[in-house]
Amino acid sequence: MTRAWVEIDLGALLRNAERFERQAGCPVLAMVKADAYGLGAVRVAYALKGHCWGFGVATVEEGAELRDARIDEPILVFSPLVPVQFDAVRRASLRPVLGDRVAIEKWTARGGPWHLMIDTGMNRAGVPWREVASVHDLVAAHPPEGACTHFHSAQLPDGSRDEQERRFSEACKQLPVKPELLHAENSAAIEHSSPAHFSMARPGIFLYGVGSGNGAAFEPEPVVSVRGRIVEIRLVQEGDTVGYDASWRAPRAGRIATVSLGYADGYRRGLGNRASALLRGKRVPVVGFVTMDMTMLDVTDHSCEVGDVVTLVGRDGDSLLTVQAVAEAGGLSPYELLTGLRGRLPRSYVGDAS
Repeated sequence: MTRAWVEIDLGALLRNAERFERQAGCPVLAMVKADAYGLGAVRVAYALKGHCWGFGVATVEEGAELRDARIDEPILVFSPLVPVQFDAVRRASLRPVLGDRVAIEKWTARGGPWHLMIDTGMNRAGVPWREVASVHDLVAAHPPEGACTHFHSAQLPDGSRDEQERRFSEACKQLPVKPELLHAENSAAIEHSSPAHFSMARPGIFLYGVGSGNGAAFEPEPVVSVRGRIVEIRLVQEGDTVGYDASWRAPRAGRIATVSLGYADGYRRGLGNRASALLRGKRVPVVGFVTMDMTMLDVTDHSCEVGDVVTLVGRDGDSLLTVQAVAEAGGLSPYELLTGLRGRLPRSYVGDAS
């Protein structure tokens, strides 16, 4: 960890999972797609083994990676699949989530567990709730293990979650066979209304330390920290500029510290002149646009030296830069920030997840 790294607290991750399951009051399917939102799917899955019914991924390759790592819990693939992918799905013992009639026909022709996706308003994937009758014959002949939907705005008090729940419940009642597992509630849904109304819940970003806000009843512990080291310190005079496009001009004589981390590592360019970092537990401003490999800080009023660790996301002493706060500073969603943390940053796992 000599240049920059991502630090993941597996103990906090596990406590978040346990808290979520208690609130939901039902088994959970942990979403570990996109390399567990950038945290490392294999290590996250191992930490959560025994604490969830199974795992959710977006691609066949993500599921196969977990199988290769000897993760033996059920793994659902949530992104729509085309039949040419089904052999790979079977080789990895994955369970597809299907909503297209042709795909369902092809999968069920050879058998195997599957889940039915019902679109209740996202208009992205799944059989529309108005058209569930179009797959009644397939469901009757090859009952799915589960049925699910996806809430588009569970964190908002706009009534959309209630409407989607109603549509999902009505669609499930129309099915000729009731699936064993019904799942709809994501992180935000349980944070704002618990226990779960269905038989399984699907936490995602909550596990990784990001809450939904907007009056959520409970919040997760922080899990992720992004840290880098100061590699140079320079003196600037009043009027000197920093970074590309000279976007920051020194208001007085001072000191600029360069941290060896940039947007190629996932710390976005737009955080320049907007975000703060933590240096020895104190906030210091990010100045100039973040560059590909380096980020500059105004440390005029702070003691530091080359080699000091700077925290761009996470906790340093009593100070905390949450994923939400950093993302908001850069005009990003927390999902973008986490999943954008690049493989160039090594992962350091801390905390007790036993």
